[in-house]
Amino acid sequence: MATDTTTASATAGVASKRWIAGAVGGFIGSIPFGLMMMYVMPPPMLEVVVPALYGLDGLVAGWAVHQFHGVVLGVVYVGLVQLPPLKRPASEPSSAFVLAIGYGILTTIVFAVLVMPIWLTTIGFPNAPPFPNVAIPGTIVSTIGHIVYAIPLALLYAMTGTTEE
Repeated sequence: MATDTTTASATAGVASKRWIAGAVGGFIGSIPFGLMMMYVMPPPMLEVVVPALYGLDGLVAGWAVHQFHGVVLGVVYVGLVQLPPLKRPASEPSSAFVLAIGYGILTTIVFAVLVMPIWLTTIGFPNAPPFPNVAIPGTIVSTIGHIVYAIPLALLYAMTGTTEE
């Protein structure tokens, strides 16, 4: 009985370099956003609130969780830009920049405004923000941070090649 062996270089038609670009771009983009959390956002966002999502505390745990989220959301970005209307624009740096702004806004709404207050309330975090978490200037600063995160992600993805792979 013969067996055929194949090597997978792509998942769902996406070249592995694109997935790697999403993970690396997400990691890189999380660094300036993390610095914003440390020095611009009201304390103690990075050292208390972010790690509390997983029952942890401390600055090292906050950075680890934040970087993990950056990588996961970078991979999610790669999946989203496979949708037909986004595939070509995501591969061109000028339009990828615009997609980064949109992704920053989207991640703010979904995660900072909607998911985080529910999650923190559910785990019993004592200072969970209200649902929905819309506060000025906090939501504006969060949106800027998410856009700062998404720019290197989108640009690195765009620089990995064309949509024809």
